[in-house]
Amino acid sequence: MQSTSLAKPNSIKKASIYFMGFSYISVGVLHFINPDFFLAIMPPFLPFHLELVYLSGFCEILLGSTLMIEKYRKVAAWSLILLLIAVYPANIYLAYDENAQKALEISSFMASWVRLPLQFVFIGIAYWHSK
Repeated sequence: MQSTSLAKPNSIKKASIYFMGFSYISVGVLHFINPDFFLAIMPPFLPFHLELVYLSGFCEILLGSTLMIEKYRKVAAWSLILLLIAVYPANIYLAYDENAQKALEISSFMASWVRLPLQFVFIGIAYWHSK
């Protein structure tokens, strides 16, 4: 008997793994191509701004790549969760700092009410990929 229902959950998860993996790689590469974009949202209390931008970009490239390798997926997913938590202060800073919002040409609504909760969605997806 043929099933004409929605796509199988495994195919949705697999597509999500590759989509998220390539997304993290792409954003990671942007850290090196346009570090000023990310420097604009670095909270002032953190040291070594440029180095942290490069480090987080490297981590996104590495973890996005390893997320797509089944053998390393669980470690990559948990590491992405930690990375998303580690960069959350930059998102909080963006939500509350008008200069950072102007630098990125983003409204405070987008920064605080869309971007902040979206990080938790990404954490949830990474957790889903850890299973």
